[in-house]
Amino acid sequence: MGSTGIPGTSRSSMQPRLYGKPAGVYHYSRKKKRLNGFMKRSFSFVLLISLFFAGFRYAPFPPFEQLRNLWVTTAMTTLNHQYLAKWFFSDEEIQKILASNQAKNLGNSNPNAINTVGTNNNKGIELINISQKGFKGYLLKIKDPSRVKVAGTQYLGTRGEKAEEIAKETGAAAVINGGAFSDPEGNGSGGTPLGILISGGNILHKDAISSYDVIGFNRNNVLVLGHYTLAQIKQMGIRDAVSFDPFLVVNGKPSITQGDGGWGLAPRTAIGQTRDGAVLMLVIDGRQMSSVGATLKDVQDIMLNYGAYNVANLDGGASTVLYYNQKIVNHPSSQYGDRHLPSFFIVK
Repeated sequence: MGSTGIPGTSRSSMQPRLYGKPAGVYHYSRKKKRLNGFMKRSFSFVLLISLFFAGFRYAPFPPFEQLRNLWVTTAMTTLNHQYLAKWFFSDEEIQKILASNQAKNLGNSNPNAINTVGTNNNKGIELINISQKGFKGYLLKIKDPSRVKVAGTQYLGTRGEKAEEIAKETGAAAVINGGAFSDPEGNGSGGTPLGILISGGNILHKDAISSYDVIGFNRNNVLVLGHYTLAQIKQMGIRDAVSFDPFLVVNGKPSITQGDGGWGLAPRTAIGQTRDGAVLMLVIDGRQMSSVGATLKDVQDIMLNYGAYNVANLDGGASTVLYYNQKIVNHPSSQYGDRHLPSFFIVK
């Protein structure tokens, strides 16, 4: 579950898989949607080409070197455009660039460092526009962490659900996409999680492995990040959790101290928590004319700027979605809108 760019696995920066076709009569609005979708995909291609020619093949100067690295990391963390890096760089060169940009493993978070006492007295939710040059994004700040839970599709193992469906089923005020999932046929059904999926203390799914990447909340409403066995997960009282990586901030320390995180530019979703217990949910649009996307370093820096003490990257790409106030707030990168997914973080 941890590697980047593996076909059949939804990862944060993978190229969206276009599945299904709109039913009914082909009319102007559908033509416009398809044209917009074509422009999004074409723009991603043009972006990569531009980055390459701006960076040159063997760039001796730091600014060009950064563009070259961004070219390689963006291409290699898509599903359909890895050839754009492989045309010009050997496997050894690509691996060296990816390795030099990766987030560091800072170990597990310390739940005792977060104070959630008295947070249930404040039920407020704040939506913050964090758009910058190059991308559009939104940060949802939930002051009461007990409101944040994990919801799974009711069709687990068969197909996923969309954010709006989950909101209606659970009565959630807000929904963002969650953890990794398997998509071996590439049809985007999103019914099978990867790693572990826990909702309301119930283990809905667990892979047959010895330990899991955990992004979840314990009984004290503290966001816990770490790599744990099933026995440890139960002992820690993890009530809701998904699996994904990397962790971007652990115990107040950033994991990306050089490079951009190694995943290039893409739509992003992340979750974090401040030391006083407030939960931060971040979504950033990408692969669009109006919003190219963000690096993991961008995500890390934004979350730190808003006081996050622990931050985890969640599934992104075509999966990135924020549903709030009975509508989708962001603009999912797929021409068919938000996709079917197996897991979500919700705010009740």
